[in-house]
Amino acid sequence: MLIIISAAKKLDLESPPKTDKYSIPSLLPGSILLVDKLKKCEISELTKLMNISYGLSELNLRRYETWNTPFTPENARQACFTYFGDVYQGLDIKNFSQKDIDYAQKTLRIISGLYGTLRPLDLIQPYRLPMGTKLITNKGKNLYDFWGEKITEQINKSLAEKNTKILINLASNEYFKALNPKKINATIYKPVFMQFKNGNYRVVSFYAKKARGLMSQYIIKNKITNIEDLKNFNMEDYSFNKELSVGEKLVFVR
Repeated sequence: MLIIISAAKKLDLESPPKTDKYSIPSLLPGSILLVDKLKKCEISELTKLMNISYGLSELNLRRYETWNTPFTPENARQACFTYFGDVYQGLDIKNFSQKDIDYAQKTLRIISGLYGTLRPLDLIQPYRLPMGTKLITNKGKNLYDFWGEKITEQINKSLAEKNTKILINLASNEYFKALNPKKINATIYKPVFMQFKNGNYRVVSFYAKKARGLMSQYIIKNKITNIEDLKNFNMEDYSFNKELSVGEKLVFVR
């Protein structure tokens, strides 16, 4: 199976990566075009575009102004050791063995507004550009238009390389929308994580994000290749709920 997760806004630019291995993003030419446009923006434009503070806009404009290729370990970091959001704390790749990291490189794909798709060891430079950003380019009015079918094509390429027809969607809706599900050459399964509170099961965003990372970790460390084994996911007291699950929607509760 192949896993997809979302890129994170929070970045860790200090902790040393656990491995010297690295790769280069497949869609980097598209990233160059986006950065060329972003570095021409005024701070006030970035503030409005991404709905962030003046300070964050100033920081990210400086990042875009110094962003440059070619990527090397001296000017960039592996994606899996750079993203630091809730999903990545659940993934906890810093505690992976080298064999686990190598397996993750084949099994995990990160959907990114700036980089399109990333493998865990793909080098990235610091940025902020959520997939939902309405950045106007010569390809359309937002990043979905900009990337078009390229992300779908890359995911299909990865599915073929893995020789699998199972895609596990652990990305947020904002990032999953960058794919064309009708053109994905696999059955797409969507795990959903719920908490029992006030007499009902419901999705709590913070816990759900971390659980997506936990499940990614579970698949990679246990080399899960089929859905029945995936249903045995039990990290941090989650368990599969057959009654709430429907079709490709797999519900896990606690």
